[in-house]
Amino acid sequence: MASIDGLPPLRDVISTHGLAARKSLGQNFLLDLNLTQKIARAAGNLQDMTIVEVGPGPGGLTRALLANGVRKVIAIERDHRCLPALKQIADHYPGRLEIIEGDALNTDFSSLSEEKIKIVANLPYNIGTQLLVNWLLSEPWPPYFQSLTLMFQKEVAQRIVAPPGSSAYGRLGVLAGWRTRAHMVFDVPRQAFTPPPKITSSVVHLEPIEKPLKCSASVLAHVTKAAFGQRRKMLRQSLKGLGGEVLLTEMQIDPRRRAETLSIEEFAALANAVELKNARQP
Repeated sequence: MASIDGLPPLRDVISTHGLAARKSLGQNFLLDLNLTQKIARAAGNLQDMTIVEVGPGPGGLTRALLANGVRKVIAIERDHRCLPALKQIADHYPGRLEIIEGDALNTDFSSLSEEKIKIVANLPYNIGTQLLVNWLLSEPWPPYFQSLTLMFQKEVAQRIVAPPGSSAYGRLGVLAGWRTRAHMVFDVPRQAFTPPPKITSSVVHLEPIEKPLKCSASVLAHVTKAAFGQRRKMLRQSLKGLGGEVLLTEMQIDPRRRAETLSIEEFAALANAVELKNARQP
C-alpha cells in the first residue's frame, strides 16, 4: 500500500533491519498502515497531544500517530533491534519522537510527561494484561493519562468490557469497570500481522472515571484476585482468608454466590469491609 509519510514500506523496514518477530517478546508486527491509522483515530483527538506507545516494533503505529498530528510520541521499546528503524522515523519527524529503550513493566509512566498523556499501543501479548492492571491501579486517581487505546487478544478484550454475570466477567472486568468506561472498538484479523497470531485481536478504548466508587485500589485488587482465583467455588470458600462466610453474611451477601455474580458495587463494598476489618485487628 502507499506510504502515509514518505518513509519506506514496513515490510522493507523489517527486511532491512532483520526484524523477525520474537515470540519471547510477545511480538506480532502490524504492517497494514490503514489499520494503524484506524487505531490512531480510535484514540480521539490527537492534535497537540503527547502519546506514549509501548512496544512500537518497526514503528507502524508510531508513524500513524505522527501522521495524524500528534505533537510528540514517547515510544518505549525493549528490543534493541528495533531502535535503528525507530531512529529513522525520529529523523523524519524532528523533535516529535522520543525513543526509550527499556522494559515497560519497569517504567514510571507518570514521570514521562508533565502534561496528561494518552497511551496508545499494540501491546506485546505477554505483558499486556499486567500493564493494564498497573494502569488501572494507578495512584493518585484521576490518573496521569486521559485515555488508553490498546490492542489485546480478543478474549482478553472481552474480559475487560465484560458485564457482571457474563462468562467473561472476572478480575479485569471489575477493575476496568470500577475506574474506567471501557468499550471494544473493532477487531483486527490475524492475517493483518506478521507473523499471524493464532487468534483475532481487538482494540479497546478506556477513559478514566473521575470519581469512581470509593475504595482502596490495593484492597480491591486483593479481594478480586482471591474471589476469581477460585471462580468455580462459592465466595465463602474463595474469600475464606479474608473473612469468608462471616464477613459476607454481615454484608448481606449470600456466601453461596460465586464471584462472577457480584456487581462492581458489591466488590467495592467488600473491599471497604475487608479494609475496615483489617484496621480493627491488633
